[in-house]
Amino acid sequence: MKESLLKIFAEHPDQFVSGEMISQQLGCSRTAIWKHIDELRKNGYELESAPRKGYRLIKKGDGIHSHEVGVALKTMRLGKEMTYLDTTESTQIVAHKLAQEGAREGHIVLANEQTKGKGRLGRNWHSKQGTSISMSLILRPDLSPQKTPQLTLLTAVAVVRALKNQTGINCEIKWPNDVLINGKKLVGILTEMQADPDRVHSIIIGIGINVNQQLKDLDPEIQGLATSLAIEGGKPFERALIVAAVVNEFETLYEHYLTNGFEAIKTLWETYSISVGKYIYARTMREVLYGFAKGITNEGVLLLEDEQGTLHQIYSADIENASQ
Repeated sequence: MKESLLKIFAEHPDQFVSGEMISQQLGCSRTAIWKHIDELRKNGYELESAPRKGYRLIKKGDGIHSHEVGVALKTMRLGKEMTYLDTTESTQIVAHKLAQEGAREGHIVLANEQTKGKGRLGRNWHSKQGTSISMSLILRPDLSPQKTPQLTLLTAVAVVRALKNQTGINCEIKWPNDVLINGKKLVGILTEMQADPDRVHSIIIGIGINVNQQLKDLDPEIQGLATSLAIEGGKPFERALIVAAVVNEFETLYEHYLTNGFEAIKTLWETYSISVGKYIYARTMREVLYGFAKGITNEGVLLLEDEQGTLHQIYSADIENASQ
């Protein structure tokens, strides 16, 4: 109901909308409308009410509740069900539990704050309350477990394209799935799955985006390594619109992938990569390799040719461009 109410205000920007009109469109009483208006105000929305005029939206809130995201969603499957949490240890943990309980494909878990967010290779992901996006998406594709890394790369492409469309900011991808601006980390992506050896039951994709943090909000140890959209863009951004943009873009690429395979996604990923076509260092658990990054395979494996002409397949490593 709140999502429908916000859509009505979006269709009448800076205008009063009568209670009678809202009541007719939503099929509810004036008392119910007032209660929803009051809830929006508690979520940070500024709404003016006037006798015989109705209600007017003055200022949007900056929440990421399902009704705020839903206003801008254009998807057919993804995001039709959402779980919102003001604070949680990790949206990944919640999403795994929901997937085990039978949640539909496309179910999204959103949190205003994560206290123990998980990053790749067991690292922490910091997400201070009210400043960032912490979300997990449940997928149930008919895939073999060996193909799941392709969805990690697809997610990175979806995020880069969505952020460009929504904010105008150009981002790049560092293999396999870090999204950067000017060499600093903006987005973290974590893909986990529930599977048998030959069949995927569910894939949980976690996405963390630094949106409205200022430099002082970032932990001192990462201030030189991380950034936010607000820092780079010089202004705050609406988190709900960014969530919707990412989900919209993801569904477009996901549907193409399921129908046509990985080839087009691979080409897009290589276009946004900061490493492909350059000399890099790849720090694996066993060694440090130096060589030319030739691209990625259809399985998402990075191809590195060393100075002796030997071609290495990199499955997991920290990547650094040789010029850095």
